Amino acid sequence: MSSTSSHVHADVVTKRLVLRPWARSEAIAVLDDTRPSHWADDFPAEGDRVVAGLFEQYPDWLGPYGHRLVIERDSGLVVGSIGLFWPPSEGVLEIGYGIVVSRRGRGYAPEATQALADFALTLPDVHTVSADVELSNPASVRVLEKAGFRRWTTGENVVKFRISNPDRDLR
Repeated sequence: MSSTSSHVHADVVTKRLVLRPWARSEAIAVLDDTRPSHWADDFPAEGDRVVAGLFEQYPDWLGPYGHRLVIERDSGLVVGSIGLFWPPSEGVLEIGYGIVVSRRGRGYAPEATQALADFALTLPDVHTVSADVELSNPASVRVLEKAGFRRWTTGENVVKFRISNPDRDLR
């Protein structure tokens, strides 16, 4: 493996959060509606259920470059999920995220998004992280702007954002 092997299995840690890969057992718990004690009362949200249901189809999402649980460091509770839609396409990797309603407004989404994007930009074959946001979701637009993403294009119902490492333009 390349120089990234030293941090491939490491959690991404921020000031207030730990972003760690999902365990298969956690995906099964989401799908079976079982409630481990280390989950916030309103986890999982609908988006988490969708992601958990796709792990069989996209097994790489369970790996170190895929989807992660967002864990509040102070409480140890899972308060959301964030993920990279592996593998990259022509150096571009898409990111998606969600924080449960009870923890919104604390800046967790931009903190997690910026940290995972920074991690992704160190990976082989990745020079850009992108996200698509519906125009009807201004809160998500603010998350991406706070995380350092820039508007790339605006379509009929979607704004495309990206953040790049200009030193790694692999095109």
